[in-house]
Order: sequence, then C-alpha cells, then structure tokens
Amino acid sequence: MISEPTILSKNIGWIEVICGGMFSGKTEELIRRARRAQFADQKVIIVKPEIDKRYDDVHVVSHNATALPGIVASTADQIVLMTGNAEVVCIDEAQFFDNRLVEVANTLANSGKRVIIAGLDMDFEGKPFEPMPEILAIAEYVTKLHAICAESGMPAHYSQRVVESDQRILVGESEAYEPRARHCFRPPVDSPKRKKNIAFNSSVRNPASDKSESKDAEQEKTDSAAPKQDRPERSRKQKDQKV
Repeated sequence: MISEPTILSKNIGWIEVICGGMFSGKTEELIRRARRAQFADQKVIIVKPEIDKRYDDVHVVSHNATALPGIVASTADQIVLMTGNAEVVCIDEAQFFDNRLVEVANTLANSGKRVIIAGLDMDFEGKPFEPMPEILAIAEYVTKLHAICAESGMPAHYSQRVVESDQRILVGESEAYEPRARHCFRPPVDSPKRKKNIAFNSSVRNPASDKSESKDAEQEKTDSAAPKQDRPERSRKQKDQKV
C-alpha cells in the first residue's frame, strides 16, 4: 500500500519512508515521487551513499534502470550541508548511512523540507537494519513494499543472500540476493532458486532482435558488394513495374 501525503503545504516539513526487501521497487518509488515534485517546479535533491556504486557513481538507479541525477554523501551529516536550498530531499539506500541519519532527517523536516527516505528495513539475517527502525518510528508516512518470492511466487519481504559472506553490509544485485517470502527464507545463506539468466535492467539485449539485426546487416553487405553496373538495371526494372 502506498502511503504518502496528498496535500503538500509549503514551509511544513515531514518524513516519508519507503521500505521493504530487495527488488521490491523502493528506489523506483523514490524516483517516482521525486519526479512528481519536479513537475511541480519544486527544488528536489536526491542523495545516495558513497558505498553504493552498483549501477552508477552518481545517478540514483533502480533495478529496472530508471534513473535520476543525484549527489553522493559519505556520512549522514553531509546531507544537511548539501541540501540547504532544497524543498524536497530524497535519500536512497538509507541503511548504508550511519545512525546520525535519524537526527538529520528530523533536522531537515523541522526546517520545512519534505524528506523521502528509501531503504531496507531488514538485513540478510532478517534482523532490523539500523538506522531504518528509528526512522520508521519518527516518520509521518510509511510505505512497505514487497517483491515476489523467487521460490514460491508469494509476496516477499526478506532479502535472501545466495553467496557465501558473513558481512552485514554486502552491496550486491541479483547475483548476491533474491527475494523470499517468510516460509522460503533460510538465513544466513541459501542456494539460489532463481534462474541465472534473469536480468533486472533494460540493457540486456533480446537474442531474437540480435538475429534480426544480424540478417539486416548481412543483407546490407550483400547489396553493397553487388557490381555497380547491376544497380541501374535493377532500378529500371522497378520503374517498369511502377509504369
């Protein structure tokens, strides 16, 4: 269920949180809200943690390749300095920031800014992922999104790690995690259930399209290699047919 304010008052700040497991569409929803605010000519700044460079060093990018330009912060306190003239402050991958993010979010909201925060609410062991629990507590609006379980097809809100690692923070994509429902979640690490050839962005080419393009390229090579004296004769035949 999407929970966000429907009436936007100027000079009155608040906090919105978009949470859930991996591949549930958190960043995509953050970008959607940011774009709506931009269409209203509001000053929007999107912040991402320095550690997240999966798709781009600066742009905020969702798994389905939706993107907006952003700025990078290495600590939560830097966000206040970077967003002084913004009306709307969007913070992606909040779980990668330190616990100071709670105070930062309150400071921004108290100064009259709309603060939109997206992040994982649980880690790979199914435990609350700080600082998200405290941010959820102080937020006016909370949206919990679900992915689809790679094993059962049920709504999934756990992030199953499928590579061997005991590090709590392991920045990864579909090669390291997959969405799981409660009854399919096996922490800390489980074998992958999703097919490896599944892609989450639009940069993957369609093999059928590639074959078609290859045939067109071969035809063009054949035409260009034809003797020049044959080409006028072909054009005369076409004119005769039209007549």
